[in-house]
Amino acid sequence: MIGRIVRPADFERVLATSPRSRSAHFAVHHVAGMPSRARAALATVPAESVVPALSPELSTGLHQHGAHPVDESKPAAIPGHWLGLVVPKRHAKRAVTRNLIKRQIRAAMASHAAALPGGLWVVRLKQPFDRKQFVSPASDQLQQAAHAEVATLFARAVVASAIPGRPA
Repeated sequence: MIGRIVRPADFERVLATSPRSRSAHFAVHHVAGMPSRARAALATVPAESVVPALSPELSTGLHQHGAHPVDESKPAAIPGHWLGLVVPKRHAKRAVTRNLIKRQIRAAMASHAAALPGGLWVVRLKQPFDRKQFVSPASDQLQQAAHAEVATLFARAVVASAIPGRPA
């Protein structure tokens, strides 16, 4: 299963890297790792497990089990894929077009996920499709063009990840 990137900090972290693959309309960015923890997940931790209990005998006798480190160290990375989509209104004015493009990106990611390294993946629409060529906002021609271009991007990303010395 492919997770979703939802936190702005995760998008910023991934988009700060150079694109793994790019085409006329899209750019694909990748960072190995996991999404950052949500604040809601931190709020569900019981207070007694975060604040150590003091021993009545000694002021230095702290109860250590269950305490979490301050730096929010994460356990070993769980292999997986998280996908974020950036399809701005300035490049795709109609919601129908934005949704069509997002569906094509998700389908391409699902078909290439087994060959791609785990981590955070962001696909960004960087250039609008020509409205003269694709008159209808949800035409079959636009769907096929977007699907073919995104599939090519992920195929290039698979090849780039297989090159030794290339950062994953």
